[in-house]
Amino acid sequence: MFVEREVSVGEATSQERRNREQSDKRILGNVVQCDGARATIGAYADDIEGAITGLWTVGKMISINLGSTRTVGLVYAIGKSDRAWSNEGQNPIEVSIELIGEVRDGAEPGAKPVFDRGITTYPHIGAIAHRIRSRDLQAVYDLAGRHSITIGTLSQDEAIDANIAIDDVLARHFAIVGTTGVGKSTAVSLLLRKSIEARPDLRILILDPHNEFAASLPEYCVRVDSKTLDLPFWMFRLEEFAEVLFRGRETEPEEVDVLRDLIPAAKNLYRNPGSGTYLRRGSDALTADTPVPYRIADLIKQIDERMGMLESKNDRPTLKSLKTRIESAASDPRYRFMFNSRLIEDTIHETIGNIFRVPNHGRPVTCFEMAGMPSEVVNSVCSVLARLAFDLALWSEGRLRLLLLCEEAHRYMPADPRLGFAPTRHALSRIAKEGRKYGCYLGVVTQRPGELDPTILSQCSTFFAMRLANEQDQAIIRSAIADSSASTLAFLSSMGQREAIAFGEGVATTMRLKFEKLAQELIPGTGMREQAVPSETGEDVDLAAIVERLRNVPKPQQQMAFAEVVDTARQAGDPDYRKPAAPRMQPDEDFDTRYGLKPATFGMRPQND
Repeated sequence: MFVEREVSVGEATSQERRNREQSDKRILGNVVQCDGARATIGAYADDIEGAITGLWTVGKMISINLGSTRTVGLVYAIGKSDRAWSNEGQNPIEVSIELIGEVRDGAEPGAKPVFDRGITTYPHIGAIAHRIRSRDLQAVYDLAGRHSITIGTLSQDEAIDANIAIDDVLARHFAIVGTTGVGKSTAVSLLLRKSIEARPDLRILILDPHNEFAASLPEYCVRVDSKTLDLPFWMFRLEEFAEVLFRGRETEPEEVDVLRDLIPAAKNLYRNPGSGTYLRRGSDALTADTPVPYRIADLIKQIDERMGMLESKNDRPTLKSLKTRIESAASDPRYRFMFNSRLIEDTIHETIGNIFRVPNHGRPVTCFEMAGMPSEVVNSVCSVLARLAFDLALWSEGRLRLLLLCEEAHRYMPADPRLGFAPTRHALSRIAKEGRKYGCYLGVVTQRPGELDPTILSQCSTFFAMRLANEQDQAIIRSAIADSSASTLAFLSSMGQREAIAFGEGVATTMRLKFEKLAQELIPGTGMREQAVPSETGEDVDLAAIVERLRNVPKPQQQMAFAEVVDTARQAGDPDYRKPAAPRMQPDEDFDTRYGLKPATFGMRPQND
């Protein structure tokens, strides 16, 4: 396909040639069909000598010359109309492209080209088409001066950086989706590192179900797990507290109603020890959801007193069952982060400061590690943390900027409303719908977008879609992308490692990119994989240590001496079998024996020598 140079309508700016030996008269293709969204280009798959050029490939961008403007398109299909290959001459092919926008030259000489998503002049039949030049490609993804960070390179041209507008990505929420093993966690770690560098005022809370992010952000991160977490039970709302007591099962309405009545009384007893069970009515009245400390012992005392009332004869089974649930939860070692005796005092400032890094002391990231925690605890704690994040941002009047990152988000926000924990869903939905107004942002990471609540997903304005093999998941992403870029998603099932399609408010236009490489030691989960050396024989497996971790019960400590201490190495009848009785231990002033109450509480006599 040769035409005279002066016959063709060239570009207004000089363009570099891909190959110096290429003829100046070479035309790569011409438009043979066009509608409002797509066009077809007629070209040749080989040159006159019969060598296959490979100039047309799926996923590449092309430029159509229209004088002062160049229409930009993305190749989504190529083929031969007769489905046959000839070695005798050139092979004509049809290249199907999707129109994305147009590039215009700057008004002043030497000014950078400007890209516009709209198309003012559509290509005419016979218009010249060729591979897009790098200068125009940079104009397509230019962010027009917005605060940006570089997260990788373009798949189209690795010499060009892939930039995103970080403020728009965070403020309008974002989602990273992709199947297992494509590099989601690595992409999240990279994005967090870049975000912290660009936004030093940002504080990040990661809900980490696999305990993998703390090792990938060692210089920024504080690790919180069930052993180091201090989240008092009195900070839980009634629904969240009931989730813990009923262990994720269906709640009993009668028992929840009793809690709704008695928890305010227990809180009033803590604030006003001499007031009895009288509850003040008015603007400063306490409710079951008010985050005010109270004692579990006071709550149990209220239940006992109600059981002793004559008019509560029919309610005694309900009250007895509720008392058993509370005592069981308070003595469960898995819940020690809630019911520890030192958490009775008003420690809300310290708790919130530690979790949300206020002040951050140079470590603005908190990783809440949930592996091994019971599901009902995870549901309640995530609900409390999401609720606190929104309230902190709201009442700080924009001074506090918080990002809540939900790894495996379909656990907390499933598409089926009958699944999951309703308060967690409501707390995260509130952040998604209203959070950006107050500086509380949401990041969603999932491998199954089809199982995620559509309301949450629709509030995410920027998507990073990595390889997805499931048709249902692809359909969810396809419904979120603009129609003009729909063909880009044809690559979702075949993209390589670290590759993603970014679209939404955080990028100029739909962009296929490859994330930067992270150092091996900073890839999430690397440390755990290196430590997990498989055993060939099983002899080096410490089963006793595994069982002890499985039980998660602290070792028994020496008890108070109420009887003689016997040497277990001796037997009855041996001389000196009985040792002298150990001296009796005096209770420490701060030692709590019943859920935060000292031994002298409600009728118990103080121990004397």
